[in-house]
Amino acid sequence: MATALKITKSNVDALVADAGKPAFLWDMTLPGFGVKCSSRGVKSYVVKYRVNGGGRSAKQRWLTLGRHGKLTPDQARKFAQQVLAAVARGEDPQGERVSGRSATTLADVWARYTRDHLPRRKPRTRYDYERQWDKVISPAFGQMAVHQISRSDVDRCHKRLRATPYRANRVLALLSRLMTLAEVWEHRPAGSNPCRHVERFSEKPRSRYLSRDELVKLGEALQLSVVEGEITQGAANAVRLLLFTGARLTEVLSLEWNWVDYERNLISLPDSKSGAKPIFLNDAAVAVLKEQAENSCSGKFVFPGGGKLGRMVNLRKPWTKLCARAGLDGVRLHDLRHTVASVAVGQGASLPVIGRLLGHSQAQTTQRYAHVDADPALVAANAVGQAISSALEFGVKTRSFPEQRP
Repeated sequence: MATALKITKSNVDALVADAGKPAFLWDMTLPGFGVKCSSRGVKSYVVKYRVNGGGRSAKQRWLTLGRHGKLTPDQARKFAQQVLAAVARGEDPQGERVSGRSATTLADVWARYTRDHLPRRKPRTRYDYERQWDKVISPAFGQMAVHQISRSDVDRCHKRLRATPYRANRVLALLSRLMTLAEVWEHRPAGSNPCRHVERFSEKPRSRYLSRDELVKLGEALQLSVVEGEITQGAANAVRLLLFTGARLTEVLSLEWNWVDYERNLISLPDSKSGAKPIFLNDAAVAVLKEQAENSCSGKFVFPGGGKLGRMVNLRKPWTKLCARAGLDGVRLHDLRHTVASVAVGQGASLPVIGRLLGHSQAQTTQRYAHVDADPALVAANAVGQAISSALEFGVKTRSFPEQRP
């Protein structure tokens, strides 16, 4: 161990390890500042100090400032002065560095969440959460110590997604849930959730309904597209069933035959976005199901498919073709559900009955509809089916079509 009045490039270059042991050179003008030369000849600037400004009985720390060559002696001396000044203030720079390395990261919180909480979510929710984590949250915060994530960090991330406000708010909601769990698991102080008070973007609800004229055009498109082989009969029947029942797309495409009860005019879903629920079958919906039974291959799914799930997964391509043929602009498949609600209102159905008919997912809405009997909802379902069916068939009856291909 050697000392020098002042560490310079020349005496650092001259420093060599002795007999395979590390060698040290200490600066006399700045006590605690030195250079270590390892047995392999690697030279690094270091600072040693005792925590809390204590005497010889206090715990000693060593803090590596950087390698010689990447740092000049003067640069290293400035860093050493900053470290020793922090020690004089009662801080422990090396202890904080070690603590930071071992601190729980947001990725650690996510790993525990995926193990203990995510499996309880519905498949679609799990998919959405995993996508939000992979695409947004993990790149922004995954490797950060969870206790160091601030409100300004969250606000910047949220604002970067302002072009997609719905997505931005869903990301913020998931991040807030992770931060709340970090508090529960004692990785953050209680009440420190940095997502709190970050202002959500306003979301404009979509209210797109098909008019009677648009339903007429859709009915013609359904007929012609099947006749000309542009879409399958199964895809057309799936679209019709969406319109006649107001069910969600996944509820229709995942439908199994043993859930269908023709005697009670019901489909009993064992699970859905809002839990187990009935789908009321009007006469038009029953006719679609019976036609599908004649045209589809045997199996458990009403709308079978060739993929891993054994059923249709989506209707994107058929729906795009139908909209193009019918001249429907900006209409989503989910808008068919809105259309059912609007037609039901036009038929004089009460809001509680419409809520029962559609199986609304909001807790307060479900509670409001809990007292409604199935019979009024079934009456409303039939009225809706008759109104939509007549519109779909109006254009078909007034036009002649070429014979369907065998």
